[in-house]
Formats: sequence, C-alpha cells, structure tokens
Amino acid sequence: MKKHINLLREFSIPLLAGVFTALVWANINPQEYQTFISSPLLGGVNLHFVVNELFMVLFFGIAAVEITQSCLPGGDLNPPRKAINPLLSTLGGVVGPVIVYLGLNAVAGDSALTRGWGIPTATDIALAWLVARMVFGAGHPAVSFLLLLAVADDAIGLAIIAIFYPDPSHPVEPLWLFLTVAAIVIAYILRSAKVKNYWPYVILGGGLSWAGLFNAHLHPALALVFIIPFLPHPPRESVHLFEDDPRDTSTLASFEHDWKIVVDFGLFLFGLANAGVGFSTMGTATWLVLAALVVGKTAGIFAMGTMGKYLGFPLPDKVGKKELLLTGLVAGTGLTVALFVAGVAFVEPDIQGSAKMGALLSGGVALVAVILGRALNVRRIP
Repeated sequence: MKKHINLLREFSIPLLAGVFTALVWANINPQEYQTFISSPLLGGVNLHFVVNELFMVLFFGIAAVEITQSCLPGGDLNPPRKAINPLLSTLGGVVGPVIVYLGLNAVAGDSALTRGWGIPTATDIALAWLVARMVFGAGHPAVSFLLLLAVADDAIGLAIIAIFYPDPSHPVEPLWLFLTVAAIVIAYILRSAKVKNYWPYVILGGGLSWAGLFNAHLHPALALVFIIPFLPHPPRESVHLFEDDPRDTSTLASFEHDWKIVVDFGLFLFGLANAGVGFSTMGTATWLVLAALVVGKTAGIFAMGTMGKYLGFPLPDKVGKKELLLTGLVAGTGLTVALFVAGVAFVEPDIQGSAKMGALLSGGVALVAVILGRALNVRRIP
C-alpha cells in the first residue's frame, strides 16, 4: 500500500486527476460545477475558499521548507557563489516570461490583460521534476539544477503574489499587517525558547499571520511563509532538494514529513476547484500565458544560464547548451502556481478562465520536451 501511495505522489496523480475531473465537469455541466465549488459549506465558506485560502497555506508552507533548507550551509543555494548560475537562470526564468507576456500583449493584446504578467513567472515544482526525470533520467545533474530553479522562482512568485496581487475589490489595509509582524515575533520567541513541537508555531504564529494577511486584503495563503524559517532545524543541510534525510528529526523536517502527504493528495481538490474552465473561454490571455511560459522561460533560462557560464559561474557537470535549453523548456510547466496566480490576477470570469487555460496547456511541454530530448540525443542517467 505504501508503495502505491508513493507512486501516486511521485507522478502527481492527485493533481492531474483533479484537473481532469474539473475540465470534464466544467465542459459537460458548467452550471453544476460552478454550484459545487461556490455553494457554502460548513461555516458558510465554499470549496474555493477552503482550498485557496486555507489548504494553500500548507502548500506554500511546504515550499517555504524547501527554500529554507536549500539556503542553509551545505544546501543547494549556499554558499552564494555556488548558487550564482542557478539564481541567474532563475532571474531569466522570471524576467523572460514577463517580457514575452507584456511584449505580445502590447502588440496584439488588450490593456485589460496587462495584470496577468505574473501568471507565467513560477514553475510547477512537482510536474517539472517528473518531466525532467523523463527527459534526463533520475540521476542527471540537470534534474537538481531544474529543482533549484523551480524552488527559487516559486519564492519569487510568492513575493509577486504578496506585493502585486492584492484583492482589487478591497484596498490594502496595511495596519492589519502588524498582526503578521506580531506572528513573526511570536515565532522568534518560540524558537528562542527552544520549542521543538511545530504546532505552537503553526497555530499561534501561522494563525495570527493568516488573520493579518486576510484582514489586510493580501493573500492569506502565504501565512506560513513568514513562520516556517523560524522552525528549529539543523545548522547544516546534508541532502539535496526533495531528498529525505532519515537522520533529520528537527521541527522543520517533522512539519514537512507530516504534511507533505496531505498536500500531495490535497492537490486533487486544488485542481478540482481551480481548473474547471470551459474550452470556449480560450482567448488572447490563453496564448499570452502559454507563449510566456514556453518561449519566455526557455529563452530567459538559456540566456542567463549561458551568460553566467561566461562570467565564470559554471553550470553543473554534464549540463551543456542542449541540456540547458531543455531545462528552460521543462521549467515552462506552470500548472499549479500559474493557476493560482491567474485566480488572483483576474476577477472577470472569461479572462480568468482564458488565462487558466494557458496555464493548463503548458502541461503539453512534457511531450515536447521528451521528443526534443530524443531528437537532441540527450544522454539519460538512471
């Protein structure tokens, strides 16, 4: 049973099943689907609120764990010189899509679509990892390099959501952010008091942080991002991204171990609540998002990674120009975070649905990357 569960998680089956179910349901019976996700549940909140405002707190919390661990001494982003090329490539993978999106929108789009520039900036970590393993093999250094890019640009994506995508119908009320500041102080006090159980951090710090963001009209899904770095952890990191370290029994590792399975299977509900868009909504925003993800990510990562190499910051061993090109292409898989940002970037249902369709179509990168990898004779390392 454990083996089957791990296979489901490894291949992102819950997320893909949720996306497929939502797409079929929304196109066969859109009224029933909309009623399902918007009808009040317990406490008067609907499924969309439960998933995007509550469950996604855990999703971004797990992402914050990976970022925290990778920044520790011995981690993949420490020391800074070791991380220069991945970070330059990450910058290209964020700026490239923005340039492509805004450039194409200026030529053939609409001013109403400008707000969607942040949608293609992040990478779906789980799906990109899966596709990279298919293209390069599990042991290829390009897989770890891609994971670094995905984690780093998701960190930037978190900042973009927090800064640039407040609720347009509710102006930001910054005074409430003092609650989030208080939450950070509480987490610091708990850490100083050597509290080893993560629950006080999550309930006291996370709860107060959530309340501050929610009442300030900023997205509360980021609540744990401010708390996670304070969870006690080892002074050094001894494994790579997404590798389990059985020797690490720290508070940070315990939180990830206990909640990652919940997040992995909970992504079914995320896909169900967010991917239900009709094919009839495909429009300009669809192609803007798709082009920005596929062309912008590929070109940006390739250009900046190559520039970093010529500046004296080498790429990983066995990662040449064709591997770097494929890495950029695979990073164009924007599904989860792109869907999330599309949901906060646009309020108008047709535009939102059109943008989400672009995020969904970016999943087709997988097939293109596998075919291109074979055509370029990229050697797979099991």
